[in-house]
Amino acid sequence: MQATAINVPPNDAILGLAFIGDLSMGQPTDHSPRTARLASQLAAEAGAPAGQCLDAVHVALLRWSGCTANATGFESLLGDDVGGRDAMLTHRLPAFDVETQQRIVPLAQIHCEVSGDIAAMLGMNAGVEAGLRHIFETYDGNGMPGRMKHPDLPDVVYHVALASDLEILSRAKGLEHALAYITACGDAKYPASLGKLLRKHARDWLHALDADVILPDIAAGGASVTEAQVPLTVVGDVVDLKLPWMAGHSRQVAELAKASAAMQGLDAVSQDRLYRAGLIHGIGRAALPNRLWNKRDRLLASDWERIRLMPYWTLRAARHINDLAAEAELASYAYERTDGGGYFRGASGDALSPAQRTLAVSTAWVALRSRRPWREAMSFDDASVLLRQEAARGRFDAAVVDATLSAVRGDKACVPALKPNIHLSERETDVLRRISLGDSNKEVARVLAISPSTVRTHVENIFRKLDCSTRAAATLKAFTLGML
Repeated sequence: MQATAINVPPNDAILGLAFIGDLSMGQPTDHSPRTARLASQLAAEAGAPAGQCLDAVHVALLRWSGCTANATGFESLLGDDVGGRDAMLTHRLPAFDVETQQRIVPLAQIHCEVSGDIAAMLGMNAGVEAGLRHIFETYDGNGMPGRMKHPDLPDVVYHVALASDLEILSRAKGLEHALAYITACGDAKYPASLGKLLRKHARDWLHALDADVILPDIAAGGASVTEAQVPLTVVGDVVDLKLPWMAGHSRQVAELAKASAAMQGLDAVSQDRLYRAGLIHGIGRAALPNRLWNKRDRLLASDWERIRLMPYWTLRAARHINDLAAEAELASYAYERTDGGGYFRGASGDALSPAQRTLAVSTAWVALRSRRPWREAMSFDDASVLLRQEAARGRFDAAVVDATLSAVRGDKACVPALKPNIHLSERETDVLRRISLGDSNKEVARVLAISPSTVRTHVENIFRKLDCSTRAAATLKAFTLGML
């Protein structure tokens, strides 16, 4: 299979990432667009030029784009990466003690580095990238991760922080609570004068938001974003960062689905649509806590009910990404089965198109051949037997299974869509591959039969060569550059 480059308008990627971010933070799926509108209005009212108002829109939309990268850390810290972060944002958690605050700092670093890198990959301007890299810093210097303070912080950080606090707290606890909190944070989290300006207009702006359809024009092009299209792989890679053992999963499904479609004689339009659907089929996973996916023992019926909603949330993305609506619709069929035993629709037989059947088989194959917390990766032969057995039981289309296995047998080394000017040694590449899957230094040392100190040296070299400081950022860059 040859690596495929499918590019989309930047705004499609931005809106897709905003949707993923809202799901990951346990927020309504219009939270980031609403925050973007409020941030832009606040920036304009404060006298910011049009370009900076547009920067506020894009920083707000991408604010949570790095949150899949630290989901594992928040699962460890709060027990539920989605529900826990929602409780944190809506002030339903007690104040963190010193130890917890210290544990949050590296999570903030991961988030800021990854979201800043995403902005760079999308071609955003320096103002947007800087805003994202410092989004959790505060006016008084007590923010994270670098403890920067006014006047070194870009104004867009304040615009977005204020807008987000107003949007979340007015919805969760009422407008008066939100305004009281904003007042209390004056000259601490953000400038008191800017908070006062927001309080003056808050009621009217929120009322206008509730009465307005906010999505169609909110991410219109302009100074913040390049006119060049961007790879849709960025969205798939960000989705996969949520679970370390999912690294590269969306790309693999996309490539295999396209190759299987070609083997079946589907036209080029269908092949490309399958590829795009494969890249975004995991969007809905962001809505569910990591503990469900990491569970090693038998899932409860209540767990399955939540998991069955994963493709539903992927389908919901179609409402937010107009130009990818057909792909999101197709992607939501990734877990259907021809006998009606799949989810979330339970569609069966002729109700499933050839493309939908192809995506389902490709998704299953990649999962079988990959390591999971509850089992090791299956061998080619064992996975082939299982897939054929499932087809014999009527769960998969036998002809699609045959085409998919034929495509797999014809695999060739993928040609990276981008040729990096970065050289990693063979051993550094081995280490990078292991840490991208979530292995600790000790686990890498055991697998590669080298010392932990040697692994640490390799990791430091990898970070230096990739110009990053966290494993999540290294993983994202490595996939983007075609190094994994």
